[in-house]
Amino acid sequence: MLSTIETYNIETIKDEIRELVDRGKLCRNEPIYHVCRFISPREWICFECELERNDYLSRDWIIDLLGDEEWVED
Repeated sequence: MLSTIETYNIETIKDEIRELVDRGKLCRNEPIYHVCRFISPREWICFECELERNDYLSRDWIIDLLGDEEWVED
């Protein structure tokens, strides 16, 4: 579950979503609004506002939010 944050900023959102993806809770090819399963409805409003301030919509894909990722060989 996402930690309670008094103010959301886009970097914190990206970090939290990346953690959920790494833990297998979310997939990169899901819409961002699937994150709402992990935060309260009251926090979702702040979360969504921060996304919109940074030109993301909740219907955009998670991979668009995460952007470039670094791959490490096994």
